[in-house]
Amino acid sequence: MGTTGTPTNLTQGSRTRGGVGESTLRPDGILKVTGEFAYSSDMWHEDMLWGQILRSTVAHAEIVSIDTGEALATPGVYAVMTYDDLPTEVKNYGLEIQDTPVLAHGKVRHHGEPVAIVAADHPETARRAAAKIKVEYRELPVITDEASATAPDAILIHENRDDHHIGHVPHPNIVHRQPIVRGNVEEAAKKADFVVKGEYTFGMQDQAFLGPESGLAVPAEDGGVDLYIATQWLHSDLRQIAPVLGLPEDKVRMTLSGVGGAFGGREDLSMQIHACLLALRTGKPVKIVYNRFESFFGHVHRHPAKLYYEHGATKDGKLTHLKARIVLDGGAYASASPAVVGNASSLGAGPYVVDDVDIEAIALYTNNPPCGAMRGFGAVQACFAYEAQMDKLADKVGMDRVAFRQLNAMEQGTVMPTGQVVDSPAPVAELLRRVKAMPMPPEQQWLTAGEAADVRQLPGGLSNTTHGEGVVRGVGYAVGIKNVGFSEGFDDYSTAKVRMEVVGGEPVATVHTAMAEVGQGGVTVHAQIARTELGVARVTIQPADTQVGSAGSTSASRQTYVTGGAVKNSCELVREKVLELGRRKFGTYHPAWATAELLLEGGKVVTDGGEVLSDLVDVLGDESVEIEAEWRHRPTEAFDLRTGQGFGHVQYTFAAHRAVVEVDTELGLVKVIELACAQDVGKALNPLSVVGQIQGGTTQGLGIAVMEEIIVDPKTAKVRNPSFTDYLIPTILDTPTIPVDVLELADDHAPYGLRGIGEAPTLSSTPAVLAAIRNATGLELNRTPVRPEHLTGK
Repeated sequence: MGTTGTPTNLTQGSRTRGGVGESTLRPDGILKVTGEFAYSSDMWHEDMLWGQILRSTVAHAEIVSIDTGEALATPGVYAVMTYDDLPTEVKNYGLEIQDTPVLAHGKVRHHGEPVAIVAADHPETARRAAAKIKVEYRELPVITDEASATAPDAILIHENRDDHHIGHVPHPNIVHRQPIVRGNVEEAAKKADFVVKGEYTFGMQDQAFLGPESGLAVPAEDGGVDLYIATQWLHSDLRQIAPVLGLPEDKVRMTLSGVGGAFGGREDLSMQIHACLLALRTGKPVKIVYNRFESFFGHVHRHPAKLYYEHGATKDGKLTHLKARIVLDGGAYASASPAVVGNASSLGAGPYVVDDVDIEAIALYTNNPPCGAMRGFGAVQACFAYEAQMDKLADKVGMDRVAFRQLNAMEQGTVMPTGQVVDSPAPVAELLRRVKAMPMPPEQQWLTAGEAADVRQLPGGLSNTTHGEGVVRGVGYAVGIKNVGFSEGFDDYSTAKVRMEVVGGEPVATVHTAMAEVGQGGVTVHAQIARTELGVARVTIQPADTQVGSAGSTSASRQTYVTGGAVKNSCELVREKVLELGRRKFGTYHPAWATAELLLEGGKVVTDGGEVLSDLVDVLGDESVEIEAEWRHRPTEAFDLRTGQGFGHVQYTFAAHRAVVEVDTELGLVKVIELACAQDVGKALNPLSVVGQIQGGTTQGLGIAVMEEIIVDPKTAKVRNPSFTDYLIPTILDTPTIPVDVLELADDHAPYGLRGIGEAPTLSSTPAVLAAIRNATGLELNRTPVRPEHLTGK
């Protein structure tokens, strides 16, 4: 890893071991690799029941009748519940629009929608009882694409919409519409010497987290419920769960359990309400664990998309204009679709300077599976299209593809199509330079010393389909832009409670937040921040729960920025309280207490000149200092619904990739040899974790490029491949070498100058792989994922 750029100044406690900037190891790392880590599916409770969900077998139908008699009569069954058994008038939930029923009522809108729930004393009993529930459906025509969704006589997915988006969409089957208009595209197009157009198709990707949805609800003596759950946002879940149960929020106590991956798929509720309902109905703890088949139906997916792009350029290679239309399929329920539309439209021009822009993005209601948050959040789909366009336009102009991008690259001070001025480093051209300069992998590395082919390194791998005949190498580049944090005026804040005390003769800091640790390493970073700001070696991270204020969602690359900022803020306030204690105790004996800049380092109070004034143990004595405080980044504003203008995003992050692939052009097989990445991270709080995030995001982008896609039957809207047998994700044999070059250019608006990192590499890795395959084959390839038949024409 190369690390260069402007260093960030750490003004407090920077010499404390294990602090910010060091590659400290994860506290849960050994447990996870040895299989000892407790995930939510491992939870157990005495006298526990098992919950099971009955799901619809059709995608769009009226529910004529539901007969639960045989299920209720099954020995071992404690409860069966349908919509009519829900305890309150609140029967729907949703992240922004409360359009998702807890259990289907009147009709079902997608394949796999929950219809009834069962609690029994054994998981197999619960499954068999659910299978005995008789549901009579009267099937309805399915809406599966834009044409069927927006036809004048189209069946409405939601007949009585009353959400705040309905006033600005041209059809009730459109969830949200966001235009971005700046300049005059028609006039600018007249200046173009070259114009390229493209129509692109982006497949539906699953988050494919390895730990399926699971949780345990335990009824409490006060009439409330304790829920132990794997989620991405405890307080958002709480806000949706409590009204359905008819309980005040303080009687729904939530604790984060071990999360086996998330990537956006746990932002929406899955089994949370169902488990709580059954626990309160039976008076017993209820555990629900999805199997893999259920998991494919139990969470939202990445929006599939159709993207229509037109770019123009002068003969000198300068972009003249952009016209684009982005159509996202949101499926049956809104989930995060409005925010995904905002991202896709506002970032739809990519990291390039183009003054005249006309972009429209919409999300549809259809009978396809619900789609919502997934790593990259709308920017992924747009990046796939605009990067393909950059290659086409560079070829038309006759320029090197990287040089063309660099010529048009944005930088600090660039005005975005939304009118927002980029006021922090935007090293797009430099990232492209760096990734292009990285050493290329050797040619024909699949040849062994004896000139025999190592099939593991060839397209098709261990399937032994080729020995190098017809294998062609290709190289491709791409760069992307992603926002960090919640946008468009959302009150994006986090809370942290920090306590400092003496335990066993040693100063100890305790950090308590509601941040969902989903594998990103936040628990490591929080301890590093506490060590840096408080100068202590020992830091305890308390389990995340709703007994502390909200930390927001573990998404949008925001947790290190926002919850890290909250931990830093609370630590600073604690530090000042501790120094106050010291001044009261020792200030009269040493004037430096009052005059010097005092730091906490290595468990001591020291001056900025390094003079030790006191041991922290002596300062604290029997006292403890505890502060819970919120932290907010600077405010954003909603985009204008007509023009898309507005300061919509708090920070931007950038990554560039170079993909090297080898393609068997006769068999249509692809082997990605290398995916090199250069990314600006502002400040690497934990360099080891930073590289891991970049490599992980890169691999997910590889997946959608060449293998991952949920296949939905266009005639029935049924999912055809809900298993890891048929839905393929990259394994270690598919994952290439991923060298990473980390650039650190501080953002002065962010804590430590950091920049969110988790999503940006997911953007550019996909179009880089496609560009490399195009380079190897000469084919246009305007869809993801690329399949063998796209390469051979068979």
